[in-house]
Amino acid sequence: MQYNPVLKLSAFMLSAFTLFGCNQEKKVDTADSAKAESQAEIAKDSKTIAISAIVEHPSLDDIRRGIISGLADLGYKDGQNLTVNFQSAQGNMATASQIAKQFASENPDAIVAISTPTSQSLAAATQTIPLIYTAVSDPVAAKLIDNNGVATQANITGLSSQLPLEPQIELFTKVKPNAKRIGYVYSPGEANSVALKDRLNELLPKYGMTLVDIPANRSADVAAATRALDGRADLIYTSLDNNVASAMEAMVQVANELDLPIIASDEFSVRRGAAAALGVNDFDFGVVTAKLVAGVLDGKKPADIKPSIMNDLTLYISPKHALEQGVALVDEIKKDAIDVDVVPKK
Repeated sequence: MQYNPVLKLSAFMLSAFTLFGCNQEKKVDTADSAKAESQAEIAKDSKTIAISAIVEHPSLDDIRRGIISGLADLGYKDGQNLTVNFQSAQGNMATASQIAKQFASENPDAIVAISTPTSQSLAAATQTIPLIYTAVSDPVAAKLIDNNGVATQANITGLSSQLPLEPQIELFTKVKPNAKRIGYVYSPGEANSVALKDRLNELLPKYGMTLVDIPANRSADVAAATRALDGRADLIYTSLDNNVASAMEAMVQVANELDLPIIASDEFSVRRGAAAALGVNDFDFGVVTAKLVAGVLDGKKPADIKPSIMNDLTLYISPKHALEQGVALVDEIKKDAIDVDVVPKK
C-alpha cells in the first residue's frame, strides 16, 4: 500500500482532537464537581445567630461590633455564610421578654445575649437553643451560673467581666484623695447593679469609706438621682448599669454642676464625660465572646464550653472632664492611662 502523508496527518489530527476533547471534558467535569462540593460546603457551614441587647449605647454597641468582627476572623462572615438578626429592647423589660420568645420560636443556631437583663430573659425563654451571654458583670447573681462556675442550664455559656473592686477603690483615692462618701446611682431592676451595691457596702468600710446609693428605675430618673447626691457624696462611681449608661450625658451635666468627679468602668463613659474609668475594652470583649459563639457554631455543646471571665483592665482618663468636675488628675494616674482627650477611639 502506497504511503499517503495526507491521510496520516488527518488521522493524527483526529486522534489529537479526540484526546484534547476528552481532557477538556474531564477538566470541565472536575471543575463542576469542585464547584458543587464548594457550594455544598458553603450550605453546610451557613449559620444563623440572633443577638439582643437590653438597650443600645456605645459600650454595648462596641461589644456587638467586636462579636461580628471576631466571628468574621473565625470564618463566619455576616452576609456570606452567617445571618445575624439583631434586636434591641430599648431599655424595656417587657420588650426584652417578647424578643426572647421570638428568638426561641425562630430557633437560630445560637443566641447571643448582651447585658444581664437580656441574658435572664433569654435563659427563661429557651433551655435548648445555645445561649451565649456577654457583658454580664455578675452571672452568679443573675443565676446564669452557680457558685462553682457551672452554667445553671445545659444550653448556657458566656463571658463575664467580674471586675475586682479593690483597683476601682484605689482609683477613687487617686482621683480624689480625701473622698470618703461614694455616690452610686443604680438600677434596682438590674441584678448586676444590686449585687455591686452589696459588694461596695461590704468593702468600702475597709477603706474608711461609705456608700451613698440612689436608685434610678428608668434612664429618665438618672439626672434627678445624681442631683440627690448634692452635699452627700465626694465622687460618683458607676459600673455597667444600662440605665445609667443610656443617660450618661444627663449624669455628666449634673456632676459638672456639683463638682462631683465620675469614675466608671468603661472607655465610652469617659469619652461621654466621666473623669476616669478602669475596665475592659468593649470591642476586645466582643472579640473574645465571638470565640465562644464560634465554638457553638462549629458544633460544640455549650455544656462543653466553660463560662469565662475577662479582666484585662485598662485605665482611661480625661483630664478635661476631670477639671470640669472639680479635680485635676495627678501625673501618677496619667502615666499608666489612655488619655481619651488625645487618643481617638479604635
